[in-house]
Amino acid sequence: MNLPNKLTLSRIFLIPIFIILLSVPFEWGEWNIGENTLPVSHFAAALLFIVAASTDWIDGYIARKHNLVTNLGKFLDPLADKLLVSAALILFVELELAPAWVVIIIISREFAITGLRLVAAGEGIVLAAGKMGKIKTATQMVAIAVLLLHNFPFSYIGFPFGTVMLYIALFFTVLSGIDYFVKNWHVMRDSK
Repeated sequence: MNLPNKLTLSRIFLIPIFIILLSVPFEWGEWNIGENTLPVSHFAAALLFIVAASTDWIDGYIARKHNLVTNLGKFLDPLADKLLVSAALILFVELELAPAWVVIIIISREFAITGLRLVAAGEGIVLAAGKMGKIKTATQMVAIAVLLLHNFPFSYIGFPFGTVMLYIALFFTVLSGIDYFVKNWHVMRDSK
């Protein structure tokens, strides 16, 4: 297994720790940040999320630079992103950091794309993420990081940057899903 794939797997292995940090009621205190408070456990989860999300860029960079792109990587990388983002968004509903309807749309898009990839895999075709999918992932990662930080540093000026980014991520999630299906509809049309 090459280094990019190991980095992708490390992202998957960080997800349970991330979930524990957000779902177990640790009493580590909290900080006042402008109009909001930031629990220390959420800060720790944000740092872990940022580290995990950064491996997405690093593994892709290494794979392309050293010609280490593999079918396993094409499969694992988007899966790791989906697992990390889905875990965060589902926990956001419980923590009242994101509306359920937004989370449902984002996760539904991920299931739909995964279904298309499974059909393609059955036909021997590997569908890698496109440019729109990368924009979608980037906006989701930024939105999640800022929401985990309870809108820091924007909480000092009262601007809901995390919420705005969540809706921008929703827009790119829907748009990239449509784009992905349009560009790859031949897989559904031509499947046996």
